[in-house]
Amino acid sequence: MKLKIPEIYFTLRAYAIIAGLVVVYVLGFLDLFFFHAANILALLILLTFIGDAVLLFVNKTGIEAKRIAAVKLSNGDENVVTIQLQNNYGFTANIGVTDEIPIQFQVRDFARRLRLEAGKETYLRYSLRPVERGEYHFGAIRVFVSSFLKLMERRYSFDQNAMLPVYPSFIQMRKYELLAIHNRLITGGIKKIRRLGQTTEFDQIKEYVPGDDIRTINWKATARRDKLMVNKYQDEKSQPVYCLVDMGRNMKMPFEKMALLDYAINASLVISNIAHIKSDKPGLITFTHEIKTHIKAERRNSQMNRILEALYNQETNYTESDFSTLYMHVKNHVNQRSLLLLFTNFESLSSLKRQLKYLRQLAKNHLLVVIFFENTELRKLLDKNADNTFEIYYKAIAEKFELEKRLITKELSACGIQSVYTSPQNLSVNTINKYLELKARGLV
Repeated sequence: MKLKIPEIYFTLRAYAIIAGLVVVYVLGFLDLFFFHAANILALLILLTFIGDAVLLFVNKTGIEAKRIAAVKLSNGDENVVTIQLQNNYGFTANIGVTDEIPIQFQVRDFARRLRLEAGKETYLRYSLRPVERGEYHFGAIRVFVSSFLKLMERRYSFDQNAMLPVYPSFIQMRKYELLAIHNRLITGGIKKIRRLGQTTEFDQIKEYVPGDDIRTINWKATARRDKLMVNKYQDEKSQPVYCLVDMGRNMKMPFEKMALLDYAINASLVISNIAHIKSDKPGLITFTHEIKTHIKAERRNSQMNRILEALYNQETNYTESDFSTLYMHVKNHVNQRSLLLLFTNFESLSSLKRQLKYLRQLAKNHLLVVIFFENTELRKLLDKNADNTFEIYYKAIAEKFELEKRLITKELSACGIQSVYTSPQNLSVNTINKYLELKARGLV
């Protein structure tokens, strides 16, 4: 906490009193009585102002304030920021608080007013939702204090030039992490997927419940316990799971003020953490016209921190992505069969076909899942009733673009490539669902 030299300001009440005194002096030109009365009033007003200043300055640290926030902010989430205020004066203070919020939020009118009793403390809370990764610089907390006279305000400045980095959505990551640890992913929108096969890794013997595969009944354990017991198997572990994040210009499209790229980065962090919890090996590759980042899929304790730091530092431009470079890099550096979750965006069938040969080559040696985005603005247009010829025309064009997206899904399926077609806000949930589905089917 850094305390600066305080400043003093007159309030509107003070200016009103001074204006009234000027009026009395003007009347003194008409009658000597008003002139003498104005002199007496001026003396009383001066003494009152001095008394108010003494009240405000008698205590060098009359007000203390500090900003309480996490050491880093989570991108795309509501992050709570708290301002702690402590009144060290011997009177109830009238307080105005402004916080100089980072320029990225374009908020210039943050102000709170309150009354705080002597010796008490209070907390002011507000939330910020960043939509870009990077460094966010706060200005100062400005605290304006006045006494019960409300003639002058003393200004304090605290916590100047604080910087908080904005990381990919670790709040979302922790949310699904807690659900996965307690086997409650279904409460977060994750589907409960029936296992279609049986892995070879035995986990434990448990009591039969309706829905369990009767082929897994353990008859010896059933005879001993006098109740139906079944063998429980766990998913195969230590499977490489790579998130391939396209950072080209097709991922710069915004949704709710955040680019599709940042949605993909947030989802990559979430699914990597879920894979890590499921004892698989998460990895990361980001690319545009060249490979930007490659983190090898591993089961080390520091893996998630490495992925988080790598995603935080990703920078992109408006170049077109080169899928041939991606294919050659995966061919040369990913030797074990892996699950490849490719986050990209195709707006038309022709754009897919230009890259399809590289996607088919990737799918030959790996399990490839192409994850691309629904245009939610088109969906709003399609759901709206057309009232005139122009709206019918626009709606027909929107139908064409929507059909292109559906054809992309069918084309990928015809080539034996898995796909996820999703809206940006449901990206993490749908990606986790696809991962768990592939695990349940024994494909990874």
